[in-house]
Amino acid sequence: MTMAESTLEAVFSYHNLVHAVAGAAGSVTAMTIFFPLETARTRLQIDETRRAQHTPEILAEIAREEGLESLYRGWFPVITSVCCSNFVYFYTFRCIRAVCVNTLRNKAALKDLVIGMVAGVINVLMTTPLWVVNMRLKLQGARFQTQHFREDKHPFYHGIWDALTRILRDEGVQGLWGGTMSSLVLVSNPAIHFMIYEAIKRYMNRFASGRELSGLQYFFCGAIAKMVATLITYPLQIVQSKLRYGKEEELQQYRNHLGRISAVIRHILQVQGASGLYKGLEAKLLQTVFTAALMFLTYEKIAAFIFKLMRAQ
Repeated sequence: MTMAESTLEAVFSYHNLVHAVAGAAGSVTAMTIFFPLETARTRLQIDETRRAQHTPEILAEIAREEGLESLYRGWFPVITSVCCSNFVYFYTFRCIRAVCVNTLRNKAALKDLVIGMVAGVINVLMTTPLWVVNMRLKLQGARFQTQHFREDKHPFYHGIWDALTRILRDEGVQGLWGGTMSSLVLVSNPAIHFMIYEAIKRYMNRFASGRELSGLQYFFCGAIAKMVATLITYPLQIVQSKLRYGKEEELQQYRNHLGRISAVIRHILQVQGASGLYKGLEAKLLQTVFTAALMFLTYEKIAAFIFKLMRAQ
């Protein structure tokens, strides 16, 4: 078998496909269960003058002002984005790992970090328009307390396709790839997450004596890894949310992503101070840690079940 054939076999394999499907299914399950926490996190990051700080307070406030169903506003576009994004990320991660199986053999953690970064860049470039659309749809009809968000609203979009076409028509390609630069920097988040997750899993497997880890162990592996990654990268996630929503008037003068990122950071510091870079952290930690923990538990169990069926056949 030639090197090209070997590489193609490593890339287009059932093994990679199973991991991608399991990762996508796990992310959809976890995001659906913890979606109200995602709603609270997004609202706190975007709505600068909202006074409620703690997650139960913001959830109760949104439900009181806009109805209980508002806690799941934008669920479908978010789930679509999450499903596509995780499928791309898991498949790419496993492909690169299979191709580079002999690279950095004695430095597993460093290899996972590098592979995670590359997979993250590919994922961002492919799926950013979906994330821009889901941010717009998720905040559609929201009752903002920040003055300029109340007065200057986006047009009403009739679903994902309508939002994609209208943003492209009205704002150009740049509108669909809003926040791309911050997203590229934020590929460090899933990369750090995967590196820590795989490192903890390898450590725990040493004491498992060949037995598969329990669901609770997978849950805690995912939770600890995501908590560390979120704490490191959170300020950039706030910048990313504001760039995707795209209604800061100060941003219109900037034609490049770096200018917009620095403008958003300056705006946050002027309006909210340094604490503004960590606004909504509690909601984000609750949402992302529980979602990631449940996602990895579901992912591992689905993948193990499918591989068991394949071996039986």
